[in-house]
Amino acid sequence: MKKQIITVLLMLIASASTFAQSGKQKKADKATEAWRYEIECAGVGTDGTYLIKVWSYSKKPSIAITQAKKNAVHGVIFKGFGGDGRGCSSQKPMATNPNVEMEKMDFFEPFFEEGGKYMKFVSESTDGMVDASDRMKVGKEYKIGVIVSVSKDALRHDLEAAGIIRGLSSGF
Repeated sequence: MKKQIITVLLMLIASASTFAQSGKQKKADKATEAWRYEIECAGVGTDGTYLIKVWSYSKKPSIAITQAKKNAVHGVIFKGFGGDGRGCSSQKPMATNPNVEMEKMDFFEPFFEEGGKYMKFVSESTDGMVDASDRMKVGKEYKIGVIVSVSKDALRHDLEAAGIIRGLSSGF
């Protein structure tokens, strides 16, 4: 009888923890569903990658940090970024069609959902640590800068294979 009670209690605790995590992620997704972020070059990455800084906005710093990877991949695909004096050159977005995100929504919704395919193309370079100068209070929310590395070659190959963007060798 004691084993059954303990088992039930453990199941309830596990369920509550899972529910809390999914609730937190839904809040994070809702907070950033308008894709409010800024992206800039943070230096020269290894071959086939971009090293970029993503500035994400949210009422909670932890949510902005969580969404930084997703925002980075989204920025590389749809926004591109400007260069600077640190050896960075401007990069155009991979998607040349400004409507492709809406036209291919059946691809992008699961791609960008929590734990989605976008995760295999990005890694956080700061190991979760955010420099004090990269954490700003702007009105009622925070602007958090996180440096990430995006595997641009692998991302481009995947998007080309899915028919989302045209290959560089496909011509005009």
